Amino acid sequence: MVGNPQKGMSPFYPGQPVPVELFIGRQEEISRIDRALSQVALGKPGAVYITGEYGIGKSSLAGFVKYRAEKEHKVFGIHVLLGGARTIEDVATKTVEVLLRSGGYEPTWTEAVKNALAKYVGKQDLFGFSVNLESLHADGPTLSHGFLPLLNGLFERTKKQGAKGILLILDEINGITADPKFSHFIKGLVDENALSRPSLPLLIMLCGVDDRRRDMIRHHPPIERIFDIAEIRPMDDSEMGSFFTRSFESQQISIDADALGVLKHYSAGYPKVMHIIGDAAFWIDKDDHIDGNDALSAVLTAAEDVGRKFVDQQVLSELRSLDYRSILSKLAKKDFDLSFQKAQIADGLTEIEKKKFNNFLQKMKKLNVLRAGNELGEYVFTSRLVRLYILLNSAAISPGNQNALKELKAGGKMTANRNR
Repeated sequence: MVGNPQKGMSPFYPGQPVPVELFIGRQEEISRIDRALSQVALGKPGAVYITGEYGIGKSSLAGFVKYRAEKEHKVFGIHVLLGGARTIEDVATKTVEVLLRSGGYEPTWTEAVKNALAKYVGKQDLFGFSVNLESLHADGPTLSHGFLPLLNGLFERTKKQGAKGILLILDEINGITADPKFSHFIKGLVDENALSRPSLPLLIMLCGVDDRRRDMIRHHPPIERIFDIAEIRPMDDSEMGSFFTRSFESQQISIDADALGVLKHYSAGYPKVMHIIGDAAFWIDKDDHIDGNDALSAVLTAAEDVGRKFVDQQVLSELRSLDYRSILSKLAKKDFDLSFQKAQIADGLTEIEKKKFNNFLQKMKKLNVLRAGNELGEYVFTSRLVRLYILLNSAAISPGNQNALKELKAGGKMTANRNR
């Protein structure tokens, strides 16, 4: 990427949760979760499901909530990433592993927890200690069946150091919700705790798209009743403006109004995309001022990056049919921003393509390229960058080609002025 290699640290974090000190916005969601945390600190258990589309910032919010739980509410936080977990035993062992490996706001709590789990501490070395994974995985069934007693024991240890409750965050749950046992495990954990005397002051927080919550309900309908739903929506115009302005200013970089409009338009309120585009603009900039050219170049660079990683590797590999490829190309060239009506696209398809159109749309939804809109027959691209990449490729314009930049400047089908 063209830019100044002597620059300082980029204030953007594409592809990873945002550090708590850089977290902004989400006041409504934070207030809702704060209310649940205050109840837990008073001794009342609860359960929250953080939902929102892919790339909306669920993990970043969860990390920030953990920090606030410990700092503001004296509630000990455990943030478990369940990517790769397929069984309840995996959930239990990953939780223990997180407890052993991660620190917290209050060091005495961390020390008390590690002492309680000393059985799973491996050899000391120059970098601290290792986790005895063999012993941990051997105890997986026991830990999963005794999960509430495990949490109770940890609370008793940390309570002596001032903790008022426990926050258990189960994140990246896409894989584990396919197992019906997970739904029963969560409902059983909540019910078992409710019947205990005294109940453990525990807030269970799950992070996932709404489809995963529906999977759980399908496997075990009573689970629908236990969660308070905190839905994360795309950031609004003001929040996006504050994010970009503050991020660039932290590195003594200014940004003009037109450039800011471009970055906001193509980010569409999705933090993941905001970080990708912002990082591209940071490295492209040469004079510590982001202007319109920098912003448009950053959009194209980001579209190419996302397109090669996601569209080329995942979407096109799934759309092997030439008819599907043809439908995608025709869809890309239609004159709309993010949302379209099914009938609007079908009019331009061949008879064979029309017969395959429904299956095409379902595939695109499954691949998280499209989602259903608010109106009957409406579909919406989940990312402007993906939409842009498909458009440019369908028009035989390489995203890295300067012709693409001219196309955007000239006010083509997806200009920054549309729907700003």
